[in-house]
Amino acid sequence: MAVSISVVVLLLILAVIFLRSGGLKATHALVCLLLGFFLAGTSMAPTIHNGVAATADVVSSLRP
Repeated sequence: MAVSISVVVLLLILAVIFLRSGGLKATHALVCLLLGFFLAGTSMAPTIHNGVAATADVVSSLRP
């Protein structure tokens, strides 16, 4: 568990650096993909899923 959290933190730092640099290349996208994969295995996954679902519900209820 401690190793996966360390990997998540490292990948998160790398993803932020890559996104702030301006361009998202294939290797940067791979880091973001790995970040998502490792985040899905943490205890934060249900919270992230609920937040995304609630946001989608709010957006889908908006009328133009």
